[in-house]
Amino acid sequence: MAQIFCIANQKGGVGKTTTTVNLAAGLARIGQRVLMVDLDPQGNATMGSGADKRSLPLTVYDVLIGSANVAEAVVRPDKLAEAGCGYAVLGANRELAGAEVELVELERRERRLKEALAAVDADYDFILIDCPPALSMLTLNGLCAAQGVIVPMQCEYFALEGLTDLVNTIKQVHANLNRDLKLIGLLRVMFDPRITLQQQVSEQLKAHFGDKVFDTVIPRNVRLAEAPSYGLPGVVFDRSAKGSQAFVAFAQEMVARGLRA
Repeated sequence: MAQIFCIANQKGGVGKTTTTVNLAAGLARIGQRVLMVDLDPQGNATMGSGADKRSLPLTVYDVLIGSANVAEAVVRPDKLAEAGCGYAVLGANRELAGAEVELVELERRERRLKEALAAVDADYDFILIDCPPALSMLTLNGLCAAQGVIVPMQCEYFALEGLTDLVNTIKQVHANLNRDLKLIGLLRVMFDPRITLQQQVSEQLKAHFGDKVFDTVIPRNVRLAEAPSYGLPGVVFDRSAKGSQAFVAFAQEMVARGLRA
């Protein structure tokens, strides 16, 4: 049985997609079977995983509206497999933007993804869902499908305010739609220990959330930022970079915490 996690934060530009693709690659590198689901119409996680969103015959859009199943729609990019970090990709492109309107008229609209993923549950150890920043019908599908939420966040003041909103959203979804949903943990990303404010916010997080804050910290790293332009996760693009090594360590921490099937 797969562990299904949303990578979510209602604040944009905090590294959700970077976290999703690099965690997927890190988990694959240490021998886990991984499916990455791109729920963002921009398709950045798809492109960053070595798949061309423009040429995909089937996407998560087809899965959500019921014209294809997950097994038919997934792709396995060659570039990932060649690097020893192969994971399956359920990609997205601009078509997905139309799903917002179409889902409104469908039955069980917020559970379409959950029901689709149930058919491939036994094929993977981890399913990671990259959510768009807004609380939309797509994000709701991700939250209803998941057992937990991983929150990447920068250690900055405004990030704390956004975190409060997200925690409230998780509580509402847990109460009304998905009793399995919980906050798995907070991942500190783009961290620069030389900045006093970041150290202070990091300490505040640990004081308030305790062991919900992952031990692994992802440093601010140029190679991670460069990797998407080559259509690869940083873990594949430059495995020796500090950011790449941190994501592999994060994958190992998740497995060590028992966050697997």
